[in-house]
Amino acid sequence: MKRLAALALFATIAISASAQHEHHTMPKKDTVPSKDPHAGHAMQDHGGHQQHGMGNMSHAYSLHLPMNRNGSGTSWLPDNSPMYMYMTGNDRTSFMFHGNVFFRYTSTDFTAKGSRGAAKLDAPNWFMGMMNHRVGKKGLFNTTVMLSFDRLVMGGAGYPLLYQSGETWNGRPLVDRQHPHDLFAAVSVGYTHSINKDMDVYAYLGYPGEPAISAPVFMHRVSAMSNPDAPLGHHWQDATHITFGVGTLGFRYKQVKAEFSSFTGREPDEDRYNFDKPLFDSYAYRVSYNPSRQWALQFSQAFVHSPEAGEPEENVTRTTASAIHTVPLRKPGSFVASSAVWGLNDKSDGHREHSFLAESNLQLQRNAVYGRYEFVEKSTHELQLEDKFGEDKFSVHAFTLGYARTLATVWKTNVALGAQGTIHFANSALDGLYGKQPLSGQVYLRISPAMHK
Repeated sequence: MKRLAALALFATIAISASAQHEHHTMPKKDTVPSKDPHAGHAMQDHGGHQQHGMGNMSHAYSLHLPMNRNGSGTSWLPDNSPMYMYMTGNDRTSFMFHGNVFFRYTSTDFTAKGSRGAAKLDAPNWFMGMMNHRVGKKGLFNTTVMLSFDRLVMGGAGYPLLYQSGETWNGRPLVDRQHPHDLFAAVSVGYTHSINKDMDVYAYLGYPGEPAISAPVFMHRVSAMSNPDAPLGHHWQDATHITFGVGTLGFRYKQVKAEFSSFTGREPDEDRYNFDKPLFDSYAYRVSYNPSRQWALQFSQAFVHSPEAGEPEENVTRTTASAIHTVPLRKPGSFVASSAVWGLNDKSDGHREHSFLAESNLQLQRNAVYGRYEFVEKSTHELQLEDKFGEDKFSVHAFTLGYARTLATVWKTNVALGAQGTIHFANSALDGLYGKQPLSGQVYLRISPAMHK
């Protein structure tokens, strides 16, 4: 009953939120000029800074970049990215809220080819609020809070996801399951000083927060917005998005940004409601480049100290690169958003494991067709199969195809019905456990803010 009550609470939160102002999404003068014939015109305040409509919401870490570029943490999305959010504010202070709830039924290996499938009724979710406040003519203060009630609605073991691995429950590694996220997924503050329209310097502190590593986390990529599942390569690419203790310093010159982070390497513990001890024992750097409104590129590397509680002596060097591309289509509310993300974990015990993801979302007003391809190398240790296969490594491929349709928009909130299926390919040695090419499927009702226009 408690979980059913929680599901009802999420529906109420998502539907009752409302927006009060609209904005224009053109970039500022120093961004790459738009070729979009449907783009609006930005306004200027008396100080010469362009505004993005009512509320003057700029990028979270620059007065001279559009808020469309906001990713997770301090990462960048393309300037063409549509924004699904509520917003209000005045000329100096702006407030933004967005989030996602998927009420869904999942069945992994629904054809029962193997012994590792499972079924579950749950509701992956997250809610995020952000405030931007102008400080004088050159300063910008940002604060962000992100919450997830995953633990409440799906339990400590998370949700079923074939071949997934990472983190623990009751002291045992989670395998074929995606762990729930912490209640406090982000509590951060940041300050940016504008040197001129081409240059910014900024500082970011999070407890928890997200260090400068990889592309925006999957929940904040428009290319993944219709897919309720975490990527199988999450712990090879963007799993550091919840880090209890992170500090980042960054510098932007025109369309290039360089960042350095010090952070806590240990992944969150099993208590999803507490604040873990900050250690600041790891570091990362990232270089980002947006060559046009359509593209966001990045290369990054993190040196992570003792990320797993089960292997406290093991360190990981994580290297990532990504390209995100977004193009608006002719009809309003239509676009194509795509991402390609590569990640490599180089462990101190000598093991190297690669991952790659390519995903895309074709939005045709109320209809979305989306897909994801993943490749990841999983060790027998990751899959808890050392007793059966010894020390080895398996290649896993997964293809997902889905469709969602927005049934209604109520109080600037979308209610969409969707379904997706996934087929998996792995080494034949795993057929006895997983079956040959196991199939997973799910149906869901998604509640989220409508596109902000």
